[in-house]
Amino acid sequence: MKIAVASGKGGTGKTTVSANLALTIGSGVQLLDCDVEEPNAHLFLRGRETGSEVVTIPIPEVQESLCDGCGECGRMCRYHAIASFGSAPLVFPDLCHGCGGCALVCPRGAIRETGKRIGVVETREVDGITLIQGRLDIGVAMAPPLIRAVKTHLDTKKTSILDAPPGTSCPVIATVRGSDFVVLVTEPTPFGLNDLRLAVDMIRELSIPFGVVVNRMGAGDERVHRFCRGEDIPILLELPDDRRIAEAYSRGELVVDALPEYASHFATLLWNIREFRNAGGR
Repeated sequence: MKIAVASGKGGTGKTTVSANLALTIGSGVQLLDCDVEEPNAHLFLRGRETGSEVVTIPIPEVQESLCDGCGECGRMCRYHAIASFGSAPLVFPDLCHGCGGCALVCPRGAIRETGKRIGVVETREVDGITLIQGRLDIGVAMAPPLIRAVKTHLDTKKTSILDAPPGTSCPVIATVRGSDFVVLVTEPTPFGLNDLRLAVDMIRELSIPFGVVVNRMGAGDERVHRFCRGEDIPILLELPDDRRIAEAYSRGELVVDALPEYASHFATLLWNIREFRNAGGR
């Protein structure tokens, strides 16, 4: 089962939910940190590193001696990563999505592809839990290719938890696409509700079953609950606004380790996910 943990905004507790849920499941689970611009699951799961691989995307390289400046490559590129003005085309690597289309349409075979490094995928083992995280290189503009590289390590025979980036843009969609269930983490505040609405619209567009975790209960109002009731969205778990959770987080400790009484909360979350997934979700 592939469980994605997402949210419409940052700072709601996605990594808290993801890491504690992984520890609750225990040995044999995979945790994929797909927030490749700011991975932080390793701060809580500090096991030994077992592997690291460089990830590249193919970008065009023009052989000027073969190019006649026809401009076919520039006309087909919807991202304007390559452009020709009657001469050998200019390549803008930071705009390139690595699709290879320009090389396919070039009538003279003047374009070949070369690899451009975008980041690394790191693997750690922690008490039987496999942590796989992407780390985007500084200055690289596009996260989805690295997220897809992280997801190639998914073992379909194991339960996998995917910690998504915040928001509702392309990196989030690249993470949650293909998941069996999505957990949307929110907080009971006006900002939390606004971004939850956006996230709900996104997940419904992808037709993936989902439910909501409300973090920091007691710190806001009832608007999130009213929204979920009105939209028939299941609330899978409520976590209180407990200062001890924040203190454990600041020390890099998982809640279920620092505060064992919360272990039952995440066990309930796992049970609810399976029940709503089997029932077809919302």
